[in-house]
Amino acid sequence: MIESTPASAAEVPARGAAGSSAFPTGSAISLPAPAEVPTLYFIGVTTGRSSIRTVFPRWAELLGLDGVRLVGIDLPLHAPADDYRRVVDFIAEDPLSSGALVTTHKIDLFQACRSRFDRVDPLARLMGEVSCLSKRGDNLIAHAKDPISAGLAIDAFLPPGHWRDGGADAFIMGAGGSAIAISWYLSRPERGADRPARIVVSDLDAKRLAALRAVHEEIGTDIPVEVVQTPGPAGNDRVLASLPPRSLVVNATGLGKDRPGSPVTYDARFSPGDVAWDLNYRGDLIFLDQARAAGQVRVEDGWVYFLHGWTQVIAEVFDIGIPSGPVFDALGAIAKEAR
Repeated sequence: MIESTPASAAEVPARGAAGSSAFPTGSAISLPAPAEVPTLYFIGVTTGRSSIRTVFPRWAELLGLDGVRLVGIDLPLHAPADDYRRVVDFIAEDPLSSGALVTTHKIDLFQACRSRFDRVDPLARLMGEVSCLSKRGDNLIAHAKDPISAGLAIDAFLPPGHWRDGGADAFIMGAGGSAIAISWYLSRPERGADRPARIVVSDLDAKRLAALRAVHEEIGTDIPVEVVQTPGPAGNDRVLASLPPRSLVVNATGLGKDRPGSPVTYDARFSPGDVAWDLNYRGDLIFLDQARAAGQVRVEDGWVYFLHGWTQVIAEVFDIGIPSGPVFDALGAIAKEAR
Protein backbone atom coordinates (compact mmCIF):
# COMPACT_ATOMS: atom_id res chain seq x y z
CA MET A 1 0.00 0.00 0.00
CA ILE A 2 2.20 2.77 -1.35
CA GLU A 3 1.38 6.45 -1.55
CA SER A 4 3.59 9.21 -2.91
CA THR A 5 3.43 12.93 -2.20
CA PRO A 6 5.46 14.95 -4.75
CA ALA A 7 7.22 18.23 -4.08
CA SER A 8 9.92 20.08 -5.96
CA ALA A 9 13.35 19.95 -4.37
CA ALA A 10 16.99 19.69 -5.35
CA GLU A 11 19.52 17.97 -3.16
CA VAL A 12 22.95 19.55 -2.90
CA PRO A 13 25.54 16.92 -1.95
CA ALA A 14 27.68 17.83 1.03
CA ARG A 15 31.39 17.16 1.19
CA GLY A 16 32.78 14.79 3.81
CA ALA A 17 35.02 16.06 6.58
CA ALA A 18 38.55 14.73 6.88
CA GLY A 19 39.05 11.28 8.36
CA SER A 20 41.69 8.67 7.73
CA SER A 21 41.38 9.34 4.00
CA ALA A 22 39.34 12.07 2.27
CA PHE A 23 38.55 11.80 -1.43
CA PRO A 24 37.35 15.07 -3.01
CA THR A 25 34.57 14.73 -5.57
CA GLY A 26 35.90 14.54 -9.09
CA SER A 27 39.52 13.85 -8.15
CA ALA A 28 41.57 10.68 -8.15
CA ILE A 29 41.40 8.86 -4.85
CA SER A 30 44.33 7.59 -2.84
CA LEU A 31 43.76 3.97 -1.87
CA PRO A 32 45.17 2.41 1.30
CA ALA A 33 48.42 0.50 1.04
CA PRO A 34 48.04 -3.27 0.54
CA ALA A 35 47.19 -4.91 3.85
CA GLU A 36 50.02 -6.60 5.74
CA VAL A 37 47.67 -8.29 8.24
CA PRO A 38 43.98 -9.28 7.98
CA THR A 39 42.18 -5.94 7.66
CA LEU A 40 38.59 -4.78 8.01
CA TYR A 41 37.71 -1.50 6.28
CA PHE A 42 35.23 1.10 7.48
CA ILE A 43 33.81 2.98 4.47
CA GLY A 44 32.13 6.20 5.57
CA VAL A 45 32.35 9.98 5.55
CA THR A 46 34.07 10.88 8.84
CA THR A 47 35.39 7.54 10.03
CA GLY A 48 38.24 9.11 12.00
CA ARG A 49 35.72 10.49 14.49
CA SER A 50 34.04 7.17 15.22
CA SER A 51 34.48 5.43 18.56
CA ILE A 52 35.19 2.22 16.69
CA ARG A 53 38.73 3.42 15.98
CA THR A 54 39.73 2.97 19.62
CA VAL A 55 37.23 0.24 20.44
CA PHE A 56 38.03 -2.23 17.67
CA PRO A 57 41.47 -3.42 18.92
CA ARG A 58 39.94 -4.40 22.27
CA TRP A 59 36.97 -6.04 20.58
CA ALA A 60 39.32 -8.00 18.33
CA GLU A 61 41.21 -9.26 21.35
CA LEU A 62 38.01 -10.35 23.10
CA LEU A 63 36.72 -12.10 19.97
CA GLY A 64 39.99 -13.91 19.29
CA LEU A 65 40.82 -11.81 16.21
CA ASP A 66 44.36 -11.01 17.32
CA GLY A 67 46.31 -8.96 14.82
CA VAL A 68 43.29 -7.89 12.77
CA ARG A 69 43.46 -4.23 11.82
CA LEU A 70 40.70 -1.67 11.16
CA VAL A 71 41.28 0.98 8.47
CA GLY A 72 38.87 3.83 7.69
CA ILE A 73 38.19 5.01 4.15
CA ASP A 74 36.38 8.35 3.84
CA LEU A 75 34.43 9.32 0.74
CA PRO A 76 32.28 12.42 0.23
CA LEU A 77 28.53 11.96 0.13
CA HIS A 78 27.39 10.71 -3.29
CA ALA A 79 30.95 10.19 -4.49
CA PRO A 80 31.67 9.45 -8.17
CA ALA A 81 30.87 5.86 -9.13
CA ASP A 82 34.49 5.26 -10.16
CA ASP A 83 35.63 6.06 -6.61
CA TYR A 84 33.37 3.37 -5.19
CA ARG A 85 34.57 0.90 -7.81
CA ARG A 86 38.23 1.53 -7.06
CA VAL A 87 37.67 0.98 -3.34
CA VAL A 88 35.70 -2.23 -3.90
CA ASP A 89 38.20 -3.56 -6.46
CA PHE A 90 41.05 -2.90 -4.04
CA ILE A 91 39.33 -4.90 -1.28
CA ALA A 92 38.43 -7.72 -3.68
CA GLU A 93 41.94 -8.05 -5.09
CA ASP A 94 44.04 -7.51 -1.95
CA PRO A 95 44.62 -10.91 -0.28
CA LEU A 96 44.65 -9.68 3.33
CA SER A 97 41.76 -7.25 2.92
CA SER A 98 39.04 -9.28 4.66
CA GLY A 99 35.96 -7.14 4.06
CA ALA A 100 34.26 -3.90 5.02
CA LEU A 101 31.48 -2.22 6.92
CA VAL A 102 29.74 0.38 4.75
CA THR A 103 27.90 3.32 6.27
CA THR A 104 26.27 6.33 4.55
CA HIS A 105 27.27 5.05 1.07
CA LYS A 106 25.21 1.84 1.17
CA ILE A 107 22.98 2.56 -1.83
CA ASP A 108 25.49 4.50 -3.96
CA LEU A 109 28.19 1.86 -3.52
CA PHE A 110 25.79 -0.98 -4.36
CA GLN A 111 24.58 0.75 -7.52
CA ALA A 112 28.11 1.56 -8.66
CA CYS A 113 29.63 -1.84 -7.88
CA ARG A 114 26.93 -4.45 -8.33
CA SER A 115 28.77 -6.04 -11.26
CA ARG A 116 31.85 -6.40 -9.03
CA PHE A 117 30.14 -8.71 -6.52
CA ASP A 118 30.38 -12.46 -7.00
CA ARG A 119 27.39 -12.99 -4.73
CA VAL A 120 24.65 -10.72 -3.41
CA ASP A 121 22.60 -11.87 -0.44
CA PRO A 122 18.80 -11.82 -0.79
CA LEU A 123 18.28 -8.78 1.45
CA ALA A 124 20.96 -6.77 -0.36
CA ARG A 125 19.33 -7.66 -3.69
CA LEU A 126 15.87 -6.71 -2.43
CA MET A 127 16.93 -3.44 -0.83
CA GLY A 128 19.50 -2.38 -3.39
CA GLU A 129 22.07 -1.58 -0.73
CA VAL A 130 25.16 -3.05 0.86
CA SER A 131 26.31 -2.52 4.44
CA CYS A 132 28.84 -5.37 4.61
CA LEU A 133 31.42 -6.80 2.22
CA SER A 134 32.88 -10.21 3.01
CA LYS A 135 35.13 -12.65 1.16
CA ARG A 136 34.93 -16.42 0.93
CA GLY A 137 37.88 -17.64 -1.06
CA ASP A 138 38.01 -15.56 -4.23
CA ASN A 139 34.36 -14.51 -3.95
CA LEU A 140 33.38 -11.02 -2.88
CA ILE A 141 29.94 -11.06 -1.24
CA ALA A 142 27.58 -8.12 -0.67
CA HIS A 143 25.34 -8.26 2.40
CA ALA A 144 22.58 -6.06 3.79
CA LYS A 145 22.93 -6.29 7.57
CA ASP A 146 20.87 -3.20 8.40
CA PRO A 147 17.52 -5.04 8.47
CA ILE A 148 18.92 -7.28 11.20
CA SER A 149 20.80 -4.66 13.22
CA ALA A 150 18.00 -2.09 12.92
CA GLY A 151 15.47 -4.64 14.11
CA LEU A 152 17.62 -5.61 17.08
CA ALA A 153 18.05 -1.95 18.01
CA ILE A 154 14.33 -1.18 17.76
CA ASP A 155 13.43 -4.20 19.86
CA ALA A 156 15.95 -3.05 22.47
CA PHE A 157 14.21 0.27 23.15
CA LEU A 158 10.58 -0.25 22.13
CA PRO A 159 8.60 -2.64 24.33
CA PRO A 160 6.74 -5.51 22.69
CA GLY A 161 3.25 -4.43 21.68
CA HIS A 162 4.13 -0.74 21.28
CA TRP A 163 1.90 -0.47 18.20
CA ARG A 164 -0.59 -3.18 19.11
CA ASP A 165 -3.14 -0.71 20.48
CA GLY A 166 -3.22 0.92 17.04
CA GLY A 167 -3.03 4.48 15.83
CA ALA A 168 0.67 5.34 16.11
CA ASP A 169 2.80 5.89 13.00
CA ALA A 170 6.47 5.64 12.09
CA PHE A 171 8.06 8.66 10.38
CA ILE A 172 11.52 8.13 8.90
CA MET A 173 13.39 11.18 7.64
CA GLY A 174 15.91 10.13 5.00
CA ALA A 175 15.35 7.39 2.42
CA GLY A 176 18.78 5.76 2.37
CA GLY A 177 19.70 2.18 3.15
CA SER A 178 18.90 2.47 6.85
CA ALA A 179 15.41 3.82 6.10
CA ILE A 180 14.71 0.95 3.71
CA ALA A 181 15.84 -1.52 6.36
CA ILE A 182 13.80 0.06 9.17
CA SER A 183 10.63 0.38 7.10
CA TRP A 184 11.02 -3.23 5.93
CA TYR A 185 11.45 -4.49 9.49
CA LEU A 186 8.51 -2.52 10.89
CA SER A 187 6.19 -3.69 8.09
CA ARG A 188 6.94 -7.42 8.32
CA PRO A 189 3.69 -9.46 8.41
CA GLU A 190 5.07 -11.71 11.15
CA ARG A 191 4.91 -8.74 13.52
CA GLY A 192 1.14 -9.14 13.40
CA ALA A 193 -0.70 -6.25 15.00
CA ASP A 194 2.51 -4.82 16.47
CA ARG A 195 3.12 -2.60 13.45
CA PRO A 196 2.66 1.12 12.76
CA ALA A 197 -0.69 2.26 11.42
CA ARG A 198 1.34 3.77 8.57
CA ILE A 199 4.96 4.40 7.69
CA VAL A 200 5.94 7.79 6.24
CA VAL A 201 9.37 8.31 4.67
CA SER A 202 10.64 11.71 3.55
CA ASP A 203 13.71 12.77 1.58
CA LEU A 204 15.00 15.51 -0.69
CA ASP A 205 15.86 12.96 -3.37
CA ALA A 206 13.00 11.59 -5.48
CA LYS A 207 15.15 8.72 -6.76
CA ARG A 208 15.81 7.43 -3.26
CA LEU A 209 12.13 7.62 -2.41
CA ALA A 210 11.34 5.71 -5.61
CA ALA A 211 13.86 3.02 -4.65
CA LEU A 212 12.29 2.61 -1.21
CA ARG A 213 8.81 2.53 -2.73
CA ALA A 214 9.95 -0.17 -5.19
CA VAL A 215 11.10 -2.41 -2.33
CA HIS A 216 7.70 -2.26 -0.67
CA GLU A 217 5.92 -2.81 -3.96
CA GLU A 218 8.04 -5.90 -4.62
CA ILE A 219 7.34 -7.48 -1.23
CA GLY A 220 3.68 -6.43 -1.23
CA THR A 221 3.71 -4.49 2.03
CA ASP A 222 0.17 -4.60 3.44
CA ILE A 223 0.27 -1.48 5.62
CA PRO A 224 0.28 2.07 4.22
CA VAL A 225 3.72 3.35 3.23
CA GLU A 226 3.81 6.99 2.15
CA VAL A 227 6.81 8.68 0.55
CA VAL A 228 7.09 12.45 0.71
CA GLN A 229 9.64 14.55 -1.16
CA THR A 230 10.36 17.40 1.23
CA PRO A 231 12.17 20.63 0.27
CA GLY A 232 13.82 20.89 3.68
CA PRO A 233 13.20 20.80 7.44
CA ALA A 234 9.97 22.79 7.21
CA GLY A 235 8.46 20.02 5.10
CA ASN A 236 9.38 17.46 7.75
CA ASP A 237 7.77 19.73 10.36
CA ARG A 238 4.48 19.47 8.48
CA VAL A 239 4.62 15.69 8.39
CA LEU A 240 5.56 15.56 12.07
CA ALA A 241 2.57 17.72 13.00
CA SER A 242 0.25 15.20 11.30
CA LEU A 243 1.40 12.23 13.38
CA PRO A 244 -0.71 10.77 16.19
CA PRO A 245 0.77 10.49 19.71
CA ARG A 246 3.28 7.72 20.50
CA SER A 247 4.71 7.69 16.98
CA LEU A 248 8.30 6.74 16.22
CA VAL A 249 10.22 9.61 14.59
CA VAL A 250 13.58 8.68 13.06
CA ASN A 251 16.47 10.85 11.90
CA ALA A 252 18.04 8.69 9.18
CA THR A 253 19.41 11.65 7.21
CA GLY A 254 22.94 11.81 8.62
CA LEU A 255 22.29 15.40 9.70
CA GLY A 256 24.00 15.98 13.02
CA LYS A 257 26.91 13.69 12.12
CA ASP A 258 27.92 13.64 8.46
CA ARG A 259 26.53 17.15 7.99
CA PRO A 260 25.57 19.79 10.55
CA GLY A 261 21.97 20.47 11.42
CA SER A 262 18.69 18.67 11.98
CA PRO A 263 15.97 17.36 9.65
CA VAL A 264 13.35 19.46 11.52
CA THR A 265 13.23 23.09 12.63
CA TYR A 266 13.07 24.44 16.17
CA ASP A 267 9.35 25.01 15.58
CA ALA A 268 8.73 21.28 15.07
CA ARG A 269 5.79 19.96 17.07
CA PHE A 270 6.21 16.52 18.59
CA SER A 271 3.22 14.74 20.14
CA PRO A 272 3.05 13.38 23.69
CA GLY A 273 4.55 9.92 23.95
CA ASP A 274 6.52 10.15 20.70
CA VAL A 275 9.82 8.30 20.51
CA ALA A 276 12.58 10.28 18.75
CA TRP A 277 15.35 8.03 17.43
CA ASP A 278 18.51 9.48 15.93
CA LEU A 279 20.58 6.87 14.10
CA ASN A 280 23.64 8.94 15.01
CA TYR A 281 25.31 8.47 18.37
CA ARG A 282 27.97 11.15 17.87
CA GLY A 283 27.94 14.68 16.54
CA ASP A 284 25.71 17.59 17.53
CA LEU A 285 22.51 15.48 17.73
CA ILE A 286 20.43 18.65 17.48
CA PHE A 287 17.39 16.57 16.54
CA LEU A 288 17.38 14.91 19.96
CA ASP A 289 17.81 18.27 21.69
CA GLN A 290 14.73 19.52 19.83
CA ALA A 291 12.77 16.44 20.87
CA ARG A 292 13.78 16.84 24.53
CA ALA A 293 12.72 20.49 24.47
CA ALA A 294 9.24 19.45 23.36
CA GLY A 295 8.67 17.53 26.59
CA GLN A 296 6.92 14.17 26.98
CA VAL A 297 9.10 12.73 24.20
CA ARG A 298 11.39 9.76 24.72
CA VAL A 299 14.76 10.13 23.00
CA GLU A 300 17.11 7.40 21.79
CA ASP A 301 20.44 7.85 20.07
CA GLY A 302 22.07 5.37 17.70
CA TRP A 303 24.37 3.69 20.21
CA VAL A 304 22.67 0.27 20.32
CA TYR A 305 22.27 0.40 16.52
CA PHE A 306 26.01 1.09 16.28
CA LEU A 307 26.82 -1.92 18.47
CA HIS A 308 24.58 -4.33 16.57
CA GLY A 309 25.68 -2.99 13.21
CA TRP A 310 29.34 -3.58 13.95
CA THR A 311 28.97 -6.96 15.63
CA GLN A 312 26.84 -8.29 12.76
CA VAL A 313 29.47 -7.24 10.22
CA ILE A 314 32.46 -8.51 12.22
CA ALA A 315 30.76 -11.88 12.65
CA GLU A 316 30.05 -12.12 8.91
CA VAL A 317 33.46 -10.97 7.69
CA PHE A 318 35.46 -13.22 10.00
CA ASP A 319 32.96 -16.11 9.97
CA ILE A 320 32.53 -16.27 13.73
CA GLY A 321 29.42 -16.73 15.86
CA ILE A 322 27.33 -13.59 16.24
CA PRO A 323 28.14 -12.23 19.71
CA SER A 324 25.19 -12.38 22.09
CA GLY A 325 24.44 -12.50 25.79
CA PRO A 326 27.46 -11.94 28.03
CA VAL A 327 29.83 -11.51 25.07
CA PHE A 328 27.67 -8.78 23.53
CA ASP A 329 27.37 -7.11 26.94
CA ALA A 330 31.16 -7.20 27.31
CA LEU A 331 31.63 -5.63 23.89
CA GLY A 332 29.12 -2.93 24.84
CA ALA A 333 30.97 -2.24 28.09
CA ILE A 334 34.27 -1.83 26.20
CA ALA A 335 32.66 0.52 23.69
CA LYS A 336 30.95 2.55 26.41
CA GLU A 337 34.33 3.52 27.85
CA ALA A 338 35.16 5.26 24.56
CA ARG A 339 31.94 7.27 24.23
